[in-house]
Amino acid sequence: MFGEKEIRIFLKGQAKKSFIELKKRKDKESQAILRSIDRVKNILKQNPQYGNPIAKEIIPDSLKKHGIKNLYRVELSNYWRMLYTLQGNRVEIFLFILNIIDHPTYNKLFGYRKR
Repeated sequence: MFGEKEIRIFLKGQAKKSFIELKKRKDKESQAILRSIDRVKNILKQNPQYGNPIAKEIIPDSLKKHGIKNLYRVELSNYWRMLYTLQGNRVEIFLFILNIIDHPTYNKLFGYRKR
């Protein structure tokens, strides 16, 4: 609960695919990332604004075209990132996890380059 609102968390699109792939793998890195995701999900149930907000100007066009107006980033273990958005109404908050990605993919998504 956040205030008086219930928080519901959903995996969408790429995040759902990544989560399923990580579940299939049995290596230590995958297991560490999955534990990290579970830890963050528990934190987000208490505080949906836990992540770092991303400025509207730099939200990738690939997400904007799906109507994403707010975006948050959470760092996971092994330099992975989780991106999510919030939507809601008077009764509940919907937290949609959009991406669970490694650092190079995150850099590519936001157009960052190596120096």
